[in-house]
Amino acid sequence: MSSEVETSLDSLWRPKSTPEIPRLRSEWQNQMLQWIQSRFFCRGLLRLHITTMASNRSPQDSQYKTYLNILHGPLEVIDLQQLADACTDKWYNQTLCKVNDSVVRMAVVQGEYHWHEHKDIDEFFFVLDGRFLIDLEDRLIDLAPRQGFVVPKGVRHRTRAPERTVILMVERADIVPTGD
Repeated sequence: MSSEVETSLDSLWRPKSTPEIPRLRSEWQNQMLQWIQSRFFCRGLLRLHITTMASNRSPQDSQYKTYLNILHGPLEVIDLQQLADACTDKWYNQTLCKVNDSVVRMAVVQGEYHWHEHKDIDEFFFVLDGRFLIDLEDRLIDLAPRQGFVVPKGVRHRTRAPERTVILMVERADIVPTGD
């Protein structure tokens, strides 16, 4: 396996396109990401780019666009339609706001994510537009618009979208989106 790791912190200003955090393969990478998030997890400060891929895969095969910067603070209007319309990526995940100890994220997805789990954190998925599939080890969850589902902590899962789909996620702010 070959890997390339590039890490950088931007100044306080950050444009709408933010960092990519694809598959994290090693424990030290997960720990590094959690340490950075715990110290710099404030609006617009974090820009982190980590790419890890098997040598037989192209960079496009392992690219998920995951943006951990918080786009909106309290008392700000969040325009999901505008964000979704502007997205051209196949797998895009943007943190919208923080609510207590959790974050609300919007994702525009098409294709499939890898199998993973979160040992100590539940995930809530809510479909706004499209069709969203959640593979569990023993069954398939098929969600249509205005349907939601909680994947409990410790449950191995994979998410898929056969067509362009827009979803909201609610999860604890310190989650590593690619899994433990």
